[in-house]
Amino acid sequence: MTVRVGGGQGFYGDGHLPLRALLADGVDYLVCEALAELTLAILQKDRQRDETLGYTRDLPLYVAAALDDLLDGRTKLITNAGGINPIGAGRAVVAALRSHGVTGLKVATIVGDDIRPRSGELGLDGEILFANAYLGARPVVDALEAGAHIVIGGRIADASLFLAPLIHEFAWATDDWDLLARGVAGGHLLECSGQVSGGNYSGDWWVDPSPDLVGFPIGEFEADGTFVVTKAEGTGGRVTFDTVREQLLYEVHDPSAYLNPDVTVDLASARLDDLGQDRVRVSGVCGAPAPATYKGLVCRPAGWSAELKATYGWPDAEAKARAAVRYLRGRAEAIGMNVNEWCEEYFGVNAFGGPTVPPSPGGWEPPEVTARLAWRCDSPEEAGRLGREAGLLGLSGPPMIAGTGRSRDGKPTQLLALESLAVPRELVDSQVRVEVTEV
Repeated sequence: MTVRVGGGQGFYGDGHLPLRALLADGVDYLVCEALAELTLAILQKDRQRDETLGYTRDLPLYVAAALDDLLDGRTKLITNAGGINPIGAGRAVVAALRSHGVTGLKVATIVGDDIRPRSGELGLDGEILFANAYLGARPVVDALEAGAHIVIGGRIADASLFLAPLIHEFAWATDDWDLLARGVAGGHLLECSGQVSGGNYSGDWWVDPSPDLVGFPIGEFEADGTFVVTKAEGTGGRVTFDTVREQLLYEVHDPSAYLNPDVTVDLASARLDDLGQDRVRVSGVCGAPAPATYKGLVCRPAGWSAELKATYGWPDAEAKARAAVRYLRGRAEAIGMNVNEWCEEYFGVNAFGGPTVPPSPGGWEPPEVTARLAWRCDSPEEAGRLGREAGLLGLSGPPMIAGTGRSRDGKPTQLLALESLAVPRELVDSQVRVEVTEV
């Protein structure tokens, strides 16, 4: 028996158009991985505006795209799009299905990753906006064994979403570390949607006859844990030895000990065989026992930030940009602003990856430079004061200033601080449960 698992989403906001080809090609499970640390912070701001939110609002798009296949029994949907409010996400999906007259589907909601109730036992103090543990595959397996067609969780580890249907289908033991490691390796390759099938490829990325629609990946898994990474026929992108090995090392600190809630994976033991025609076989992955703790993530308020940007053209673009920043920081000092932290960047000169042009004199002079000045304060009122001082740059500052389109220049936004920690498994496992609703 071969189980086909499709990677239908790599982040909140990912395109859903490639799902058509993915589902038409046929997958037993459609897995939509929606979360990152930044995503949870975004969802927290949603929940602060409306306590019924806190899940990814594009979830209905994915359910709608897969609905015919769900109703026909061709596929099941697994996602962690519940974010920091999986109960709200589950209720929203059930309500939407019922409003469209859909019947015969079971929607499972996984709860219990919220560790705020255990703050005292974890030694967490201060104001906590959210705190979650990264769950493994077990509750997703329980949901599938309860007959769920749609499984919605919160902070379930990315690769564990893909491992769960393999445990369910092949009856893998939860201490068969090699098999679990192979499932996690497959999940790790599929979790970023188009990235394993040609997206973000650092080689000859320009060689693609259909770059406008990179196909989302499919994993074809066997009971012994070997699998083939491929994509829907007729889609753009490519699946090759190089695209697969790039994704294999993506976000990995130690390839020989990739930590997952279910198993520790030795990705260095993987063997990749390029079969041609967008098919790469992965085998040989070995595993070791899972870590003694779960990863946890804690979010606290971290003040307020605002920023200003100004673009200057040649000649002396960098000098003009730096003069504008000196003016702004001088105004902040003159009006007595209480700034906790400054951030200066000069795009075209030294932003992102560091210096991009040789220093003057004698170096190449960029045709334009965008200065970005950001700052952090304790309150939105304090952070917003400097924006009112920037107007003089328009007609009384260095020449050749230009804007960069509409923006929120000078308007404060709340900052959130994220902190990782190790969480004892027993504190989490005792509160995890699966709730199944039949539509």
